[in-house]
Amino acid sequence: MLVLVITNDALREELLACAPADDSVHFNFIQHPGHYQGSAAPDACIDLLFDNTTDRINWLNGLGSPLVVINAVAATLAGTDAGFVRINGWPGFLRRPLMEAAAVNESNRNKAEELFVLLGRKAEWVPDISGFLTARVVASIINEAFFALEENISTEQEIDTAMKLGTNYPFGPFEWSEKIGLAAVYSLLAGLEKEESRYTPCKLLEKKALI
Repeated sequence: MLVLVITNDALREELLACAPADDSVHFNFIQHPGHYQGSAAPDACIDLLFDNTTDRINWLNGLGSPLVVINAVAATLAGTDAGFVRINGWPGFLRRPLMEAAAVNESNRNKAEELFVLLGRKAEWVPDISGFLTARVVASIINEAFFALEENISTEQEIDTAMKLGTNYPFGPFEWSEKIGLAAVYSLLAGLEKEESRYTPCKLLEKKALI
């Protein structure tokens, strides 16, 4: 099985963190679509650097791969391509033994589950909504942490320490924001704000994200 993966080094390491050794699977890692020189269509394509542009979507469809998996946390399949499978590939999330995913095509869902098994993951299917479930929660926690910082309730380090010790989270909210990228967190919150005001980004978070 040939799996084409568009990724950077950090996400590549996370993706393979749980993958068992399997000689039947061959990964072709590239960092940009233009780097692909394969003559045959891959059996699956995982785009961990997906940007929701028409050119990118057309290129992925043009591969002829029977399964395309995209790392699209904020964008839904309705806003990208209903024939794809979405995963939550935010940095830090790919290391989990569960793969949070969304699909509207049952055939693609079955193919994706087979691929996830080869990666040492179990699929956790969630609705095709912006932010999935966990990204919404983590983004909200980060947002509340910035409100607390803005109001001088505590420091970044103290808030991170309190969250890790009090809730057993692997990272504090500011550590999460640095790992994920504050711009990605802000983009998700700004989009969700159009649905519900409780996702309105903190002004301090917005300011730092747009620097």
